[in-house]
Amino acid sequence: MNLSKSIDWKNKNVLVTGGAGFIGSHLVDRLMSLGSKVTVLDNLMASTTKYIEQYIKNDEFRFIKGDIRNDSDLKKAFDRKYDFVFHFAADPDVKKSVEDPQQSFEINVVGTYKILEFMRKTDSEKMIFASSGGTVYGDVDVIPVPETVPPKPISPYGASKVAGEAYISAYVGAYGFSAVSLRLANIFGIRSTHGVMYDFYMKLKKNPKELLILGNGLQKKSYLYVTDCVDATVLLAEQVEKICDFEVYNVGSEEWNTVNEIAKIVTTELGLTNVEFKYTGTERGWPGDVKRIILDITKLKSLGWSPKIDFISGAKKYIHWLKNNF
Repeated sequence: MNLSKSIDWKNKNVLVTGGAGFIGSHLVDRLMSLGSKVTVLDNLMASTTKYIEQYIKNDEFRFIKGDIRNDSDLKKAFDRKYDFVFHFAADPDVKKSVEDPQQSFEINVVGTYKILEFMRKTDSEKMIFASSGGTVYGDVDVIPVPETVPPKPISPYGASKVAGEAYISAYVGAYGFSAVSLRLANIFGIRSTHGVMYDFYMKLKKNPKELLILGNGLQKKSYLYVTDCVDATVLLAEQVEKICDFEVYNVGSEEWNTVNEIAKIVTTELGLTNVEFKYTGTERGWPGDVKRIILDITKLKSLGWSPKIDFISGAKKYIHWLKNNF
């Protein structure tokens, strides 16, 4: 599938907020390979320049260390009109948002508002927004959950993503923007230093005989490998050229796994036997954790996209990378 067939990405001016991070850096790789002129804005709060260092001396690339909440940093980034703004900068920690809702609000809501304002001032009218699947929908009765189900977040993080979508929709309606919100499943893969597999790996490295699992191990969710996420992101960016509106797309897989199943995969890949699983015992891993969610991806698949990497293959790739890097 040629994801660049409807847009010539060569020489397109694009901004990637959070472009030094896990998903963002993979997206930068793709955009640079397509010949785009890429600006990355990242405060490096939860990331590193390691994965974008190769582009620093490239004339078609620039990196700005800055915060999306800071007007002076945004002024540096928005010294030009962008053909596309990929807004991936966020407070990424769902669990921490329950403990510190203000940070989640300031980064995810205020930061998104400020990005939109600078887009408006520079006539940069196309946004691709990294939203969230499970945290936006919350606990649902419809499985798989389609985009038509009203959001009912149960964490401040989820609420902040809903608020971000609402502001984007308002700017589409009021100022003629075009935008797509990616309601992402749990994205995993190389370069990721958070999530359940990373947590299990680090715990087992410290103590290979015992694994503490948050919750009861029965929480069940869908996961998507990062390169499949980037494929969908580029494809949906091309839809922004056509829609002149605000659209929401679920981005995930049609597989889902329990936490217990993931624990077994990780221990098997590490060659461990007789690991004792211990549980905190609650239905949720933490307050605000969605117990079970799988996204209906019919709408996205209708555009010709489907995941290329199944969960087991992706998990093996990721765990191999973890073993080589930690």
